[in-house]
Amino acid sequence: MARPFAPGFRIPPDLLLRAYATGVFPMAESADDPEVFWVRPEMRGVIPLDTFHVPKSLGKTLRRNPFRIAFDTDFDGVIEGCAEARRDSTETWINAPIREAYGLLFENGHCHTVEAWTDEGLVGGLYGVTLGRAFFGESMFSRRTDASKICLVHLVKRLRERGFTLLDTQFTTPHLKQFGAIDVPRNRYEQLLQEALQCGEARFNP
Repeated sequence: MARPFAPGFRIPPDLLLRAYATGVFPMAESADDPEVFWVRPEMRGVIPLDTFHVPKSLGKTLRRNPFRIAFDTDFDGVIEGCAEARRDSTETWINAPIREAYGLLFENGHCHTVEAWTDEGLVGGLYGVTLGRAFFGESMFSRRTDASKICLVHLVKRLRERGFTLLDTQFTTPHLKQFGAIDVPRNRYEQLLQEALQCGEARFNP
């Protein structure tokens, strides 16, 4: 079933993919902002897949299997959770045009989710865009301790299994640096991006 368009400003999915292919991504000033602006950082956050690190305390939690992990079953729930986590922040970029654009990418197979579930429902997750052998992480949220972190661990496992070569986090944070996230200059990032785009299309799902 076709996803309904939101009124006002729109980001065509093909334009969004072309932007990612050149190292550009959209953000919004607030959830209520009807438009977006385009970002091309001088320093870009990435998590090298071959040096991804699971903190010791998280490893203990992982062994307890506190969540059921799923992929691509509830895009709307994940993006709502991500927006909800930033509702009191001026740094959110999840406004109506972004919800619509990434929803269309999800329907077209270029946007994916990793989800943490309990008997109470969806308690954490993340979403991002795939293009070539690159995964562009967009946002994550937790309603339970470590839920988004565990989703990230499962994301990296899947990216490694499927032959992805680049995990873009846009920016680095203390939260991501504990997993091995680093900042790279824009020219180096664009080299990594082109390599990921030129070596074939990796499949996120079987």
